[in-house]
This record gives sequence, structure tokens and C-alpha cells, in this order.
Amino acid sequence: MSQYYKPHRKPDWNYGGKNFRLSRSKIDLFMECPRCFYVDNKLGVARPPGFPFTLNSAVDELLKREFDVHRAKGEAHPLMKEYGIDAVPFAHEELDAWRDALKRGVQYAHEPTGLIVRGAIDDVWKGADGKIIVADYKATSKKTEVNLDAEWQDGYKRQMEVYQWLFRRNGFDVSDTGYFVYANANSDKAAFDGKLEFDIKIIPYVGKDDWVEPALFKIKETLDSDKIPKQNDDCDYCTYRDAVGEVLLDCESTRSGRPKPKTKRGDESPKLF
Repeated sequence: MSQYYKPHRKPDWNYGGKNFRLSRSKIDLFMECPRCFYVDNKLGVARPPGFPFTLNSAVDELLKREFDVHRAKGEAHPLMKEYGIDAVPFAHEELDAWRDALKRGVQYAHEPTGLIVRGAIDDVWKGADGKIIVADYKATSKKTEVNLDAEWQDGYKRQMEVYQWLFRRNGFDVSDTGYFVYANANSDKAAFDGKLEFDIKIIPYVGKDDWVEPALFKIKETLDSDKIPKQNDDCDYCTYRDAVGEVLLDCESTRSGRPKPKTKRGDESPKLF
């Protein structure tokens, strides 16, 4: 078994267990595919993860250190000045905890559902108007200009909005506008020479977090139900499980001589689950 994937989570970490927390990424999973979300958080079997993006993590860490230097001095980062952002990196005693993706993050106990919602930020700034500004670091390498126009980047936008929602619920006055600090590795150089050079762009995004609370009620309803949600036709994981289930049932019926059960995609008839 891969060191990166443990298929059966201990019950204490599933919904109803003492360690269960609803992370920002789990909320996004629910928005993407309620069935995968249910199998993960109610039944305790998560999707296999991708391998760690260690280069992206290195960029995140270096950007944090760079902004922290200016945070300690109480001054704006040069990029803020370049983009006309009237703010400084926010100095707060909880910053390290807010950045801790494994143990803490920004947390809020949502009383109507009993869910503890959490999310780990990259950075937070403070504007001249006193409002705090959520900032998130992204890294990529593409020959075209970076932007937020791709459909798959909707997850980035929801990520920003969950962070804004969490800070508001913790009593902070939060700017609707957050910023993505986007590092784009330059692959047009004549040679590698043992180093990557990045173009850094700050992209503003005006968030709307009014979808978060209704989503929490839907999540609570889903988790409290004994009925597995229908699969999402656009979910590759559901499509894969469906296809594997069909071929395994076909192989088993051929081996045993029993007729293959009739199934139709989207039914609750026998499949992998």
C-alpha cells in the first residue's frame, strides 16, 4: 500500500467522531461531488490523493518567508506597492495557527449544524481602512498570462470565499476583495542552469461567501442521511468506480456462470458500493 494513501480512516476522524472537522477542502469536495464527499466523510474512504506538489509547496514557503520579513517591519511588500494595494502583511499572534493545515487553521463552530469548519490560509493582510484581506499563493508554469478564467479555478474562488467567511465568523472586518499571488515559472530561458525564474502577478478577486452557510446545511443533511447520494456524471472518480464495478461484475458472472445483474448508470443497483 502506498505511503500516501490509507484507504480506511479511523472512525474517530469520520463524521460523528471526536476528531471530525469540516475542512475547506471537504466543503469543496461536497460542491464537486456529494457522493465522493459522503464516501469520504461518512464511510471513511477518501479519494486516492495525488502525489505532493513539492515545488508548489516550496514556492508557498518562500513567499511566506518573504512576506513575513515585511510583516515584522510593519511595511508593505514591494509587490503591494507595485499593484497599488494600500495594505501591509497582518501581524497577529494566531498567524502560525491559521497557517497550520494539519492541526488548526482558522476555525469556527457553526452552531446550527454543530459542524466545526476550518481552513488553513497562506496569508492575511491589513488594509489602510482597517479591514483584513485574505491572500492566497499559487504556483504554475504556463506560457500564457496567468488568470482565474478557467472552470477548474472555480475551486480557487470558493477557497478564498470560505476563508473570508471563516474570518468574518471570527469577528474580523473582512474586505470583499482578496488577492491571489500567482508565481508563474518561466520556461522560455535558453538553459535551466539549476534555477527557475518566476514572474509574480497579483490577481484581485471579489468574493461572495453567501453560498457557504446554505452549503453547510446541505452537508449536514447529507451526512445525517443513510442514503448514499447519487453519483455526479461529471465526476471522474465516480465514472471510474462505475466502470470498474461493471467489469468486475462481468468477470464474476462469467467465472461463476451466474447471469450478470442488470445495471444502469446512476442507479443504486449493485456496483462497488
